[in-house]
Amino acid sequence: MTDHNGTEAEDSSTNSEPVVLEGARDVRGTVTAPEEPTCVVACPPHPQMGGTRTDRRLTAVTDALAATGIASLRFDYGEWDEGRGEYTDTLNAIAWASERYERVGVYGFSFGGTLALVAAGSADVDVACICALAPDARIGELDAVAALGTVGCPTQIIYGKRDTTAEWEPIVERVNETGHTALEMSADHFFVGQTDSIAERVTTFFQNEL
Repeated sequence: MTDHNGTEAEDSSTNSEPVVLEGARDVRGTVTAPEEPTCVVACPPHPQMGGTRTDRRLTAVTDALAATGIASLRFDYGEWDEGRGEYTDTLNAIAWASERYERVGVYGFSFGGTLALVAAGSADVDVACICALAPDARIGELDAVAALGTVGCPTQIIYGKRDTTAEWEPIVERVNETGHTALEMSADHFFVGQTDSIAERVTTFFQNEL
């Protein structure tokens, strides 16, 4: 399986189990450390760019979360639907986690970071906190900048200052206006060689907020 940066990845996380999410679309996921009381829903990058739940920027984070006593749900989107179906998939993943865990956070990378912001801001259930890595300002009709104005929970954006792939500048500007947190890293969009650093930053955020 090829991840978003063109390298081979395997879903080899320990203490994990497969799940099938309820809904009209075929959405499958992996729950890591399922016995823990809190959970982070992890949204993968663009499925048409090879993004899956085995992306290293997801698994590094969910492995680190498990080591600190936080469960996670990583999932693959259903059949490509121009962002609309993927948005629904994300809402369903959040709902699935909220039915089973005391508190739920949402994390995503790239396309998944945008969906994390938009879906968490409009979900019918309470989301405790959000962390988005290298999100884009917009996916079709889904506007992450506008969503930040509706998010009432602690939110952290992590972006690479050399990122020329995502339009992150409007998001960072909006984050600063709304009192959320933006962390800059010396990286491009893919954070090559920095997964451990990402995992540390993201895990620390969820430890503090969940």
